[in-house]
Amino acid sequence: MSQSERAALLSIPAATVAASGLAWAGSHGGLAVRGLPMFAIAVGLVFVIQWAAFVPAFVFRTERFYDLAGSITYVVVIAATVAWNGRTDPRSLLLLSMVCVWALRLGSFLFGRVLRAGKDDRFREIKHSFLRFLSAWTMQGLWVSFTLAAVLAAVTSGRSVSFGPATWVGLAVWLIGLGIEAAADEQKRQFRADPGNRGRFIQTGLWSWSRHPNYFGEIVLWIGAAIVAAPVLRGLQWVAMISPLFVTLLLTRISGIPILERRANEKWGRQADYEAYKRRTPVLVPRPPKNEKLHSSRP
Repeated sequence: MSQSERAALLSIPAATVAASGLAWAGSHGGLAVRGLPMFAIAVGLVFVIQWAAFVPAFVFRTERFYDLAGSITYVVVIAATVAWNGRTDPRSLLLLSMVCVWALRLGSFLFGRVLRAGKDDRFREIKHSFLRFLSAWTMQGLWVSFTLAAVLAAVTSGRSVSFGPATWVGLAVWLIGLGIEAAADEQKRQFRADPGNRGRFIQTGLWSWSRHPNYFGEIVLWIGAAIVAAPVLRGLQWVAMISPLFVTLLLTRISGIPILERRANEKWGRQADYEAYKRRTPVLVPRPPKNEKLHSSRP
């Protein structure tokens, strides 16, 4: 067994333990289904869906529906949780709508991208290893569980609080984040669709304000969702407010920005215009570009 496979083997129980801890904390004081905590059932369902989707993915050695499966999991789990709730609560319906709009937009965008590319380089090697590929699907289960935690805690809390300033502020923050993420994704899609930009890096539109504006939007929208969820949380349920912090740490320190920055440096790092772009453009939090002419670059 290789070192990477041993690491994958350890990551699977580690992820399930972390998710179990989240399920335990988020279930306190919440609703139950036939005596079982609704929050914990929802977290368990997340992993069941991931492991079920892993089977055909490994059999056919394909990563094409990995991101789509993740997005569908958000929709299925939050919809099932609202249905189990058995009551029509405006906050739960609002959170359900927010998650579904975000997941369906992002899922369809990512699925379309991998179909156009025909592959996802993240899985080039690991999809041939049972343990490493299973680990990837398990970690997606952990990602979904922690990202959705605040929303799930609110929906399963059993409490109903009228909409107040916090709810409207949270919705406004979510809309801003969603708008930034969607606009950044569309700008990059159009850039890549132009054959004249083949091999170049994007530095126009929102990408002249931030090197990763889509990730900034992602972080902001989950902060907004957590603000909407907060008024009905009590006691240990507040642990679920780790959602936006988890998303931030994952995208800025583990999976997102570090990987993309390394790939960009390998591709364009010795080019003067790319180095200039890095100097004038923040990594994450957008700021207006300086007054200088922007150029596209070839590798």
